[in-house]
Amino acid sequence: MTSSVDRTKRTRKPSEYLIHIMLEGGHRQEVRFAEIQDFQKWYSGELVPKSSSNDFISVPIKNVEGEFMVVRPSRVLAIRVEPVFSSSVERY
Repeated sequence: MTSSVDRTKRTRKPSEYLIHIMLEGGHRQEVRFAEIQDFQKWYSGELVPKSSSNDFISVPIKNVEGEFMVVRPSRVLAIRVEPVFSSSVERY
């Protein structure tokens, strides 16, 4: 039997990251990224530099053929990053 200390030392790697984008007007969108680095690259390379812009920027949507999403960076109010583990309850 393993102790609680042993269990806390183990690190679990998320199978993906669910990004919750809260937009002005109360709208919410969810986007999935396979790796946190992919999200960080989009966030720091696309969203932050244009944060006050009213021009549309593309939001990467993985695993959805022919679908795309664009947002106005100035309308993004908050972002929540949720790690999803393969042992988590399926939400989709």
